[in-house]
Amino acid sequence: MEKTRLYETTFIINASLDDTQVDAVIGRVQDVIAKNGGSPSALNKWGRKRLAYSINKKTNGFYVNIEFTGPPPLLASLERSFQLDEMILRFLTIQLDQKALAARAKALAAAAAAPAPDAPAVQPREPLFKEPASDRKS
Repeated sequence: MEKTRLYETTFIINASLDDTQVDAVIGRVQDVIAKNGGSPSALNKWGRKRLAYSINKKTNGFYVNIEFTGPPPLLASLERSFQLDEMILRFLTIQLDQKALAARAKALAAAAAAPAPDAPAVQPREPLFKEPASDRKS
C-alpha cells in the first residue's frame, strides 16, 4: 500500500461562468480526487478576483483552494484533468510540509487561546480643512 500524503491545490476557474457552473467544475475536481484514492479535507472558495495579468484574454478568475490526502499517483490524474478542462485557467499543486502544518496548528491554537482585544474607542476626526476666521464686521 502506498503512503498517503497531504496536498494542497489551488486553481483558477474562468470567472465568466455563473455560480452553478463554477460549483460543477469544483465538483469534477473533487470527483477526480475521490476516484483516485484521495479524500478532500478542506475546500476554500476565495471567490472572483482580478488577475495580475491576462490569461487566455481573461482578466478575472474564480480562485479555489482544496486540501486533500492521497497517494502520489493521484497527482498525475488530477493535473491531467486540470489540463483537459477548458474552464480551468491555471493550477498549482504542492505537498504540504509537516513543519508548516505544525506551525499552522500552533498559530491557530495561540489565536484561539488569546483574549479578544477590546474595540478601540472611535475618536471624532478633526476636519481636514478649516474655514478661515472672518475678521470682517458686518
